[in-house]
Amino acid sequence: MLDRIRALVAALALFAGALPAAAQSIIRDAEIERGLRELAAPVLAQAGLPRSVRIIVLNDDDLNAFVADAQHIFVTSGLLMQLDSPDQLQAVLAHEAAHIANGHLTSRPAAADRASRGAGLGILAALALGASGNAEAAGGVALGAASTAQRVFFAHSRSEEASADQSALRYMVSAGIDPSAMREVLEIFRGQEVLSAARQDPYVRTHPLTRDRLRAVEAFANGRGGAATGPTTAAQYWYARTTGKLSAFLRNPRWTLRQVGNASDEISILRRAIAHHRNADTAGALSEIGRLLALRPDDPYYQELQGQFLFESRNFGQAVAAYARAVQLAPSEPLILSAYGRALLATETAGNDAQALSVLEQAYARDPANPGLLRDLALAFSRNGNNGMASAVTAERYALQGEFDTAAVHANRAVGLLPNGSPGWRRAQDVLRAAELAADRR
Repeated sequence: MLDRIRALVAALALFAGALPAAAQSIIRDAEIERGLRELAAPVLAQAGLPRSVRIIVLNDDDLNAFVADAQHIFVTSGLLMQLDSPDQLQAVLAHEAAHIANGHLTSRPAAADRASRGAGLGILAALALGASGNAEAAGGVALGAASTAQRVFFAHSRSEEASADQSALRYMVSAGIDPSAMREVLEIFRGQEVLSAARQDPYVRTHPLTRDRLRAVEAFANGRGGAATGPTTAAQYWYARTTGKLSAFLRNPRWTLRQVGNASDEISILRRAIAHHRNADTAGALSEIGRLLALRPDDPYYQELQGQFLFESRNFGQAVAAYARAVQLAPSEPLILSAYGRALLATETAGNDAQALSVLEQAYARDPANPGLLRDLALAFSRNGNNGMASAVTAERYALQGEFDTAAVHANRAVGLLPNGSPGWRRAQDVLRAAELAADRR
């Protein structure tokens, strides 16, 4: 815990004074994250990177993608919804994976390298800078990586861009992905080099697009003649499901309903269910989610979505049952565990409070930088009579938010309530040391 908090302190210091007036947000959703993992897996494997590299979605209409460290690739919702195919998304992911595999972050000057690594840790710890509860963004929290900081620390040289393109194209061919998709992505940004910086998409500001670069990509794609086959069925499915859900949560529900009409395919039903939910039509939303569960009764993400609809319509008992089924189907998914624990707490019964504590501790072990989870875990500890641990967890939440003075208050309370040397006592001590470090940086 201390290392994670220290990393956040460093990141906050690096980005002090560079925060945007309206911070971006990180979208957390188990189903979307699963889809992105499936789409990224082939290119990550070809790049020699582990599947543990995370694809993080920023709730931002601008078109951008970038890497902040060796473990995280960031893609904006705007870019995701601008792309037309799984191949195009995989081209973006392959290019960013190439920046990691080719060592473009570590080859920079030490200060920029530290900033890059700190940014990645700070961004994730900034799951921090706001508790979730926003169904429309599927769980967003404030992000402290300003566009000005991105331009300084995430910008790539022209030689790095050319190198990443060539590596990405090789990954795509080896994975059976049509390399012409890379050209299609670059065409989206073609011509922006001549625009003023204020009018360019952020992607162009951090990924210089030159005529030579575009010609090189075209020559490679033309020389290969494209992939022998189109996107795999699995890639098409997860791309449609991921972008369909994202679009339904972010776009106007009336627009979504007009687009899908009465279509009976799975993705249209999913989008229609979300649109009904956002229109507060609980009956319509549950009817559509019922159709999805009839198609895929063992799908944990549709079970989870049913739980979300029920929870947000205050049908807590039924939500518990839906989430319990989702956990049974995906017992290691921390976002589903977290939602299940929240639903158990909402019923306000002693038995469910005890179960919620167990569930939320399992979620915490897998996803310790989730502010909504930390809030619920503190409540669960409190309801189960462990005020010391409730204070320790609350201290962690405030520390991850960068509110170190408040974090220290709760950490001192935890130290006074917990046995010396116990795990919770040590966690509280970590927060106090991080608060001291933050104070020294002021």
